Amino acid sequence: MIELKLYKSPWVSIKLMLGCLLFVGIGYFMLGRPDAPHWVAWLSIVFFGLGFPVGIYQLLDRRPQIIINEFGIFDRTTHHEFINWEIIQDVYLAQVHKQHIICLIVDEVFEPSRRKNKFRQGVASFGKQLGFQELNLTLTYLDVDAQRLAEFVLAMRGAERPTREEMVRKAIANL
Repeated sequence: MIELKLYKSPWVSIKLMLGCLLFVGIGYFMLGRPDAPHWVAWLSIVFFGLGFPVGIYQLLDRRPQIIINEFGIFDRTTHHEFINWEIIQDVYLAQVHKQHIICLIVDEVFEPSRRKNKFRQGVASFGKQLGFQELNLTLTYLDVDAQRLAEFVLAMRGAERPTREEMVRKAIANL
């Protein structure tokens, strides 16, 4: 089976660690100043210092983030099962603070919150009020053209099963 696998970009992790290094340095600089509150400096050092293990984990994690094949789409961070093309009704691209998200509209019967408690259903409905869906593909850590990927997912949703494998082959060559 042919699969399109999208991996995390190492540059996003490097940017995260560099940003954390900047704020840890500012906190360290504040420790040497007598007029600066030391608790703010230590808070900055500890909080942004936690960004280093997160960045290293993201940098070393070489598992595919998103897998697309002829049967469906799998996002490791969103949903722990393949989302079949037959249940996807529509696809649209959303953006929040320069972070691209592909939203998948599915029938209510297939929404993951149907099997969850009332709190999770409330969180899911709040996300819908913000303009998202329950099944979203977050492209934050990926180095991919969000518009082209959203168009590809929409085309895969509308394609017949025999042509999907060929579409995946072409996408591997083009993306």
